[in-house]
Amino acid sequence: MAVNERKTIDLEQGWEIMQKGIMKLKNILEGLPETGISSEEYMMLYTTIYNMCTQKPPRDYSQQLYDKYRESFEEYIMSTVLPSLREKHDEFMLRELVKRWVNHKVMVRWLSRFFYYLDRYFIARRSLPPLNEVGLTCFRDLVYQDLKVKVSNAVISLIDQGREGKQIDRALLKNTLDIFLEIGMGKMDYYENDFEAALLKDSAAYYSRKASGWISEDSCPDFMLKAEECLKREKDRVSHYLHSSSEPKLLEKVQHELWSVYASQLFGKGHSGYHALLTDHKVENLSRMVRVFSKVPIFLDPLTNILKQRVTDEGTALVKQAEDAAGSKKANKKDVGLWQQVFMRKMIELHAKYVVYVNERFQNHVIFHKALREAFEAFCNEGVGGSSIAELLATFCDNILRKGSSEKLSDEAIEETLEKVVKLLAYISDKDLFAEFYRKKLAGRLLFDKSANDDHERSMLMKLKQQCGGQFTSKMEGMVTDLMLAKENQTSFEEYLSNNPNANPGIDLTVMVLNTGFWPSYKSFDLNVPAEMVKCIKVFREFYQRKTKHRNLKWIYSLGTCNIIGNFEPKSMDLIVTTYQASALLLFNSSDRLSYSEIMTQLNLTDSDVVRLLHSLSCAKYKILNKEPNTKNIAPTDHFEFNSKFTDKMRRIKIPLPPVDEKKKVIEDVDKDRTYAIDASIVRIMKSRKVLGHQQLVMECVEQLRHMFKPDFKAIKKRIEDLITRDYLERDKDNPNLFRYLA
Repeated sequence: MAVNERKTIDLEQGWEIMQKGIMKLKNILEGLPETGISSEEYMMLYTTIYNMCTQKPPRDYSQQLYDKYRESFEEYIMSTVLPSLREKHDEFMLRELVKRWVNHKVMVRWLSRFFYYLDRYFIARRSLPPLNEVGLTCFRDLVYQDLKVKVSNAVISLIDQGREGKQIDRALLKNTLDIFLEIGMGKMDYYENDFEAALLKDSAAYYSRKASGWISEDSCPDFMLKAEECLKREKDRVSHYLHSSSEPKLLEKVQHELWSVYASQLFGKGHSGYHALLTDHKVENLSRMVRVFSKVPIFLDPLTNILKQRVTDEGTALVKQAEDAAGSKKANKKDVGLWQQVFMRKMIELHAKYVVYVNERFQNHVIFHKALREAFEAFCNEGVGGSSIAELLATFCDNILRKGSSEKLSDEAIEETLEKVVKLLAYISDKDLFAEFYRKKLAGRLLFDKSANDDHERSMLMKLKQQCGGQFTSKMEGMVTDLMLAKENQTSFEEYLSNNPNANPGIDLTVMVLNTGFWPSYKSFDLNVPAEMVKCIKVFREFYQRKTKHRNLKWIYSLGTCNIIGNFEPKSMDLIVTTYQASALLLFNSSDRLSYSEIMTQLNLTDSDVVRLLHSLSCAKYKILNKEPNTKNIAPTDHFEFNSKFTDKMRRIKIPLPPVDEKKKVIEDVDKDRTYAIDASIVRIMKSRKVLGHQQLVMECVEQLRHMFKPDFKAIKKRIEDLITRDYLERDKDNPNLFRYLA
């Protein structure tokens, strides 16, 4: 059987067939009357290329066809595309360009399908650029390179018109700029170099002109309003037709021309700059300024510095007012605590105000929080009227939490105030000093039933625990628990008395048994209690020893209170007094007249305590005792008699002891605790590190303790020397600044 041989196709013959198909495609693209390319025509064109590429050499025309593929584009571009583009300008040129680019891509797609066999074999074997790339390259080299400057200028001109408020065709801009991106075939070079660079330069010039006019005409808020609106529009511009990579570059240019150049003028502008806005609390305008400048990192520092200075100035002014008030109150000796309450309330309000500013108006930016913290730390660690703010804060809390508070607040307001107090505590470096003052005052509220609300007490301890850690509140929580156990113990004692008629103390007795580890230390003397009290103490001791024999009761008479009946000639009266006062008054049941020395001897108290209690009974508001001579001061030569003529309109009176300033003792206790804390920190560090230099040891010690107090470098050095003498550490023989831990 004979085999039909495939007919050989010459180059000219084959290309004539291809040209007919290519011409038909061009006519379609140009909008001329032409029928579409049918599947039969497509198969004929594809087969022609296939046959011409698969003939045996020298009739394999693959290379020639590859060259003619490129020439087809070049001829069409030079004869039709470029002339049509060169005769148009501005927006009309852009529309024509977009149209020609779309047509060119269609032409590339169809010709690539006609010449597909080249792509599969010839191009792959020779490592030549693929057909699609060749087609796009022709447009880039012949059209894009010729018109890129005109196109870029036309696009930027339209963008500027849009900035001026004119209506522009965003879709046209988007399609035009897509050409810059697609021409790069995956690379951004053409977009960035041929368009973006010119856009950024034009934008800088445009906004420079705008800003120079606004800065002289507008107030700071108006300027910022316009600037923020410009920024928003530039973002919209990016989202509608620019590439996303242009956004940071474009916004940086806008920010520089609108804000960076004029920042100092905006900050200090007349009655509307940042200083003025902060002073007048123009919240919305402030928020806008911070919102704007937060995008310019180098200008956050000036903004935060102004905020920091403003807060520091206001805080320092409050401290000065409090100092002046303290001086006048000392002079008048009235309402000593009033200025303290007013001062702390203003401090809390100041902090609350600026916390709202930072959180809500200043974008909750961490750098503004830092500025606020540094500002408050600057004046929250100063002394005010002879007191530390740690002490004043504890006193403020005491006034809120005790019965009969001068602050008439609802439960919600109390909780809110306590929350603000704890936040303010964060700025105080001597937190241990606050803790000791607070513990002392908490003890007073608990022991003398002065606490207004147990829930508020527990809530405050929980807030302190969350802020400062469990160790900070462990003793205070122990006190609250201890008092509950003491009440249960008192109930057991009352049941014991009712079940044991022989155990009769003779008087009503309430005893609070407390753990010394939780409570502040109190002075304790072996008071010679009156016979009336001796029996009840004995009865309670017998009861307590039935429960436990391993604990030693230590009576703190200085904290006791007594209700005694004073039989005066006008009428009998109930006197609420301390145990010391009661013991002194009961001495006059057996003596009509006693000297100072006799009272001191019989009570077994110190001079200072005797002076205090006798002053309260003979020189204060209620003169239960008559004193000779009748002066306002107690002297060792004085004599005292029971004032049987005493009377008062009330049948029940409380006779207070003169207050004792315990500040000195609290500070001494804190200093002692700090000594132990520094010792423990140094030993912990050295036990871990074994060998350490002096400077590093001091720094690590400060870092460990700073959450409670700011240790003094001299104190740390002194404790190091003490630990060396106690054989915890030793100096290196060759380097005296190097220490070793002795296991």
